[in-house]
Amino acid sequence: MTVFQGVFPALITPFHRDGTLNEQAFRDVMESCIQAGVNGFWINGGTGESVLLSDEENIRVTEISSDQSRGRIQNIIHVGAPTTARAVNMAKAAREANVEAISCVPPFFYRPKDEAIIDHYKAIADVAGLPLFIYNQPKYTGVEITPPLMAELIKEIPLVAGVKHSAPDFHNIRKFSQLGIDVLTGSGTLFLSALIGGASGVVDGPLTIAPEIWVEAYTSFKEGNVTKSTEMQEKGAKLVDLAGKYGMQATCKVLVQARLGIETGTPRPPLSSLNSKETNDLINEAVVIGILTKEQASG
Repeated sequence: MTVFQGVFPALITPFHRDGTLNEQAFRDVMESCIQAGVNGFWINGGTGESVLLSDEENIRVTEISSDQSRGRIQNIIHVGAPTTARAVNMAKAAREANVEAISCVPPFFYRPKDEAIIDHYKAIADVAGLPLFIYNQPKYTGVEITPPLMAELIKEIPLVAGVKHSAPDFHNIRKFSQLGIDVLTGSGTLFLSALIGGASGVVDGPLTIAPEIWVEAYTSFKEGNVTKSTEMQEKGAKLVDLAGKYGMQATCKVLVQARLGIETGTPRPPLSSLNSKETNDLINEAVVIGILTKEQASG
């Protein structure tokens, strides 16, 4: 099965001012990250506002990402939805778009039993026929993928290739990796610690803004340059802190727009957008930590 290692930005979904998909901006963001040397993308995830998009919009983003990458990069497409039927439909579209892998949160809201979770993933894997990443995000789904449940998923579904671990129990990175799957940490702040603990890569929203930081951190780590990798990790951590302060989707959209000079729009309601003062404060703080130049900030 394909190996998934390295730096995977969780891409934003840019909008026009009227709230519709900005397809060209999505291509521009994706291409900028490819040129920065990332290893792949996590698409239609939380940073991409997938739960606020229609299924048709999610499928269109999938098609655009495959067309833009043209096989140069590994696209992991999130197909999670509240119902199995909707998730299966988006998994089928991912297969037809010739992406490299899919991912999926467990069915949420009703907190189904483990058997129902396994059946949900079986249905998705069967129709996609692609490497499948389990998206472990209990903060938002209310469902924790534990190591025993993961072992059962691997046993029942041969296409399970990995997990994006965004749960607070950091010890499970080691336990998941010992099951023989790729583990992508959802923490851009603790990337190096996760690698040491058995992770193969990182997925996070701020990587979309300045992917070169994590690319250099990963490259330096692989080369044994601990000093440089730690230095870049700390720079990235400051950017992650900004996203925590101002909101992930809003931060990513404002700073990507400033860096690339493209229209990214604002987060889709009910997510909050930044007012003028908050936007200026964010941009000024990004200049201080070296994410934006003064020229980009004055845009």
